[in-house]
Amino acid sequence: MSATSVPTQSNAGPGAVRLIAACTIGNALEFYDFVIFSFFAGTIGALFFPSQDATGQLLLSFATYGVGFFLRPLGGVVLGAYADRKGRKPATVLTLFMMALGTAMIGLAPSYASIGIAAPAIVVLGRLIQGFSAGGEVGASTTLLAEYAPPERRGFFGAWQLASQGLAILVAASMAWAVSNILPPDQVKLWGWRIPFLIGVLIVPIGLWLRQALQETHANENDAATRQTNSLAVAFKQHWRQIAAGVALIVGGTASNAIVVIYMSTYAVRQLKMPPATGLLAGIVAGLITLVAAPLAGALSDRLGRKRVAAVSYSLIVVLIYPAFLLINASPNLPTLLATVLVLGSLNAGGGAPIIITLTEIFPSAVRATGMSLVYALGVAIFSGFGQFIVTWLIAATGNPMAPAWYVMGCCAATLLALRAIPEMAGKTLA
Repeated sequence: MSATSVPTQSNAGPGAVRLIAACTIGNALEFYDFVIFSFFAGTIGALFFPSQDATGQLLLSFATYGVGFFLRPLGGVVLGAYADRKGRKPATVLTLFMMALGTAMIGLAPSYASIGIAAPAIVVLGRLIQGFSAGGEVGASTTLLAEYAPPERRGFFGAWQLASQGLAILVAASMAWAVSNILPPDQVKLWGWRIPFLIGVLIVPIGLWLRQALQETHANENDAATRQTNSLAVAFKQHWRQIAAGVALIVGGTASNAIVVIYMSTYAVRQLKMPPATGLLAGIVAGLITLVAAPLAGALSDRLGRKRVAAVSYSLIVVLIYPAFLLINASPNLPTLLATVLVLGSLNAGGGAPIIITLTEIFPSAVRATGMSLVYALGVAIFSGFGQFIVTWLIAATGNPMAPAWYVMGCCAATLLALRAIPEMAGKTLA
């Protein structure tokens, strides 16, 4: 670490376990609030976006989901710079408060039938606040994990960022599944869909308590060197190549994650005509496999190298995703759906875990949170945030149910090219 890094205690033992637990659970709480929207996209579309057909409502709902990603680059810049100046820990606490606010606005918003155009406006504003918060969350929490970890285990530590997203998806899909099974459809539409959103707000104090235990790894503005550094200006002026390469690196993982992990539940219901509760099982499996596979892939990248593990994973996705979609369309049943999600979800975690830690390794300490947040937010804003909208539109426009596979294949190919332009950082000391 650089001179502006704060010395830590031991990088192993109880302190490491506490750090990983605090970052993982706290980050999962934030991402739970962010992704629960996707599992109720159809219901939210019907309640807040009047349209003459169900596809139009779903498109408007997914567009609103994507709007949440519009402010992620701005949130990445503002909150990443805040983390570089004030410290990683204060930034993670701030993002948690902001995410709770956005989630509460959506969960409590009156429907279009009640207050008219103000209803979708409240939902969109809530998504914008969520997006701003998420833009800074990933950079602050991932840099905290990376800076605390010993060099030879940094891949394993950093992979818990992606694992936490898997935990969030697992819990969100499970909540949606429970609501859909316990309540009749009319009650889900009337009020049941709000329950998971409000639970997301109520558990925020747990996240705050966990993050109070975090140990700072970066100097704050009391340090003259930190106070005099404009991290955003330095990032663009001195590290623009890393920014460009980083965005290309994140494209494949964020598109694959959007389609395989999040969108597949909607695809199962809309395209394969499965019951909503059955479709949600795909989200549960995707979240579970991400939670388990990401740390394993991170540890493997410490031994074999980030680039090798990521390249093998994304190459296999390119080869397998088209046959996988052919299979589930030819045999649209639960075993085939879950097997597809299990295989593709494992590969998605295998590629995403080494990439997400690589994004922190290519930037020096003074601008690490800013650079990582900006890169992640830019890549995710386009290719994940609007991924579900894009493939839903493509299916409707072309009538081709294979559109999601082509989309992921193109994005993963871009990441494979970008991998050739970055240095291998596994095992090296951070600057």
